[in-house]
Amino acid sequence: QVQLLESGGGLVQTGGSLRVSCAASGRAFSALGVGWFRQAPGKEREFVAVINWSGSTTRYADSVKGRFTISRDNAENTAYLQMNSLKPEDTALYYCAATVGANLPTTSLSYPFWGQGTQVTVSS
Repeated sequence: QVQLLESGGGLVQTGGSLRVSCAASGRAFSALGVGWFRQAPGKEREFVAVINWSGSTTRYADSVKGRFTISRDNAENTAYLQMNSLKPEDTALYYCAATVGANLPTTSLSYPFWGQGTQVTVSS
């Protein structure tokens, strides 16, 4: 079993930056792929980014490519999502999720472990 806890969300102005964190406990974090998803009110949950177990490979949604960076620190059992040049349409509840295996899945069904989410609000 894996427990995930997000933190670092908040309110930021358009063009600003924010870093959200995902702290893991339980199963060996270094063996897991970690993804970030987000869900805005009235919309479906969507993929944002994913990083493989070692941090050597990443994948991003087109909507955040060039603005967001996913990273991880296996010694700290923590993954991060650095968000720059934020836009109002980035406003959402951001979730981290973990999965076993070497793939970089972009669908939520591929992730058995989820955190509770952290709210990111970008004001215009």
